[in-house]
Amino acid sequence: MQVSVESTSALERRMTIGVPAERIETEVDKRLQQTARRAKIPGFRPGKVPMSVIRQRYEASARQEALGDIIQATFYEAVVEQKLNPAGAPAVEPKVFEKGKDLEYVATFEVFPEFTVSGLEDIAIERLSADVADSDVDNMLEILRKQNTRFEKVDRAAAEGDQLNIDFVGKIDGEAFAGGSATGTSLVLGSGRMIPGFEDALVGASAGEERVINPTFPEDYQNLDLAGKTAEFTVTVNEVAEPKLPELNEDFFKLFGVNESGEEGFRTEVRKNMDRELRQAIKSKVKTQVMDGLLAANPIEAPKALVDNEVNRLRVQAVQQFGGNIKPDQLPAELFTEQAKRRVALGLIVAEVVKQFELKPDDARVRELIEEMASAYQEPEQVVAWYLKNDEQMNEVRSVVLEEQVVDTVLQKAKVTDKSVSYEEAVKPAEAPAAAA
Repeated sequence: MQVSVESTSALERRMTIGVPAERIETEVDKRLQQTARRAKIPGFRPGKVPMSVIRQRYEASARQEALGDIIQATFYEAVVEQKLNPAGAPAVEPKVFEKGKDLEYVATFEVFPEFTVSGLEDIAIERLSADVADSDVDNMLEILRKQNTRFEKVDRAAAEGDQLNIDFVGKIDGEAFAGGSATGTSLVLGSGRMIPGFEDALVGASAGEERVINPTFPEDYQNLDLAGKTAEFTVTVNEVAEPKLPELNEDFFKLFGVNESGEEGFRTEVRKNMDRELRQAIKSKVKTQVMDGLLAANPIEAPKALVDNEVNRLRVQAVQQFGGNIKPDQLPAELFTEQAKRRVALGLIVAEVVKQFELKPDDARVRELIEEMASAYQEPEQVVAWYLKNDEQMNEVRSVVLEEQVVDTVLQKAKVTDKSVSYEEAVKPAEAPAAAA
């Protein structure tokens, strides 16, 4: 077998492979002999069909099958011989594909980039620290109460924060427009659900009142036919209801699965959840900085084949998340390309860190992570047992732990600055990471 390799770009290889005709004919004959043993042809007993008849009927298909298998086998042999690491399936182009002649074909494919992770000492990390104060728990209790607000009907003029039940008809230049009318809809004043000016114009309205209001659609409104235009809405107020926050009592605690221990017990559970959220937020922000730093210090080209596969995965995830009657391949690839490049590049860099520093998942950390995740459930022991019996889930946890160990490895070498902040600042979402170049 003859092999020559040409580098057509940083990652693309064009490999020409020549296979002796004897190897091909041997494979074709082997298949024809196998066919002869089982072929059923009228006028001949099984296994007694003359080879000339077998060859006449089945040689074309046997040759096609043999060529396919030989190309697959010789491609693998060639990349091993040339010490290449393909990042995807090759595109095969036959050059000589004739009976009785040596097979010659060209396989074009990408290889994984070869690099050594460096620059860890130059990565700057700001590591936050915070505690959950009693005031933070108080604020969280108020948030939980507001999330469970109920509204009670009142006989007075509407104020900000009240919920109105309204009918409305919208017109522009005297003509009704699509989506501009509704009946029996609920609207909390100050929620920002409607276009600017709509909710403000209903403050002070009472049940049974009709108001004509003239808000203007924003210039950047998604419906370009309405953007920047002033509409006339005739609004009928059917009912005014004021917000009522639930009391911190047993009924409220039961909404969150806390049936005993009263308010103190509930505060304890809330604090536990806040502590867990705080740890995860700090860990996530550190990880994001580490990954951004690794990308900046190790700019690599992501193989297009891997990027395309990642784009397809992101398309499927988007369809699953947002639903709708759409197929993944109907979503433009451009929507996901930059994110896919970042993911692929990071995956390659993280894998190289694991290889360079000979990292393996720490069993104690795997168990610790499982127990931490299980602590959010009412019966954590059962959750832990489920994980330990589920190989697929255990492998996912090991991958997470291994990635955490990569972060720890970088932190040991990076420039780390510790900063104490409030709980609110610590859990505030970080800015979206920059896309890979």
